Amino acid sequence: MTCVDGMVCAVPTANKEAYREHWRIAAAVFRKRGALSVVEAWGGDVPEGETNSMHTAAMRKNDETVVFSWIVWPSRTVRDEGVKNAMADPAMQVDATPFDGRRTIYGSFEVILET
Repeated sequence: MTCVDGMVCAVPTANKEAYREHWRIAAAVFRKRGALSVVEAWGGDVPEGETNSMHTAAMRKNDETVVFSWIVWPSRTVRDEGVKNAMADPAMQVDATPFDGRRTIYGSFEVILET
């Protein structure tokens, strides 16, 4: 059964290119470890809600943009092993990221419908 890792975060708008480069490298590592695809989507039409929204969930600041990302894996088993190996890859050992990872919302999901 296909497995998807999803993530929402807030990235300083000025760091868009640094963020893209950061994930270009990470995407290659995840693909090498079995991911079927890696998608990074820069916020465009992301409305602020009255009760909750991606803005509030990611604690977005005025100079930041919400980013929605996902990694598709062929199975949970491949995902678990792939993530473990990716995190040990030297390319993933960075001192700093172009966003505040403490405000990242992420999780792994089993696909129950795909059309």
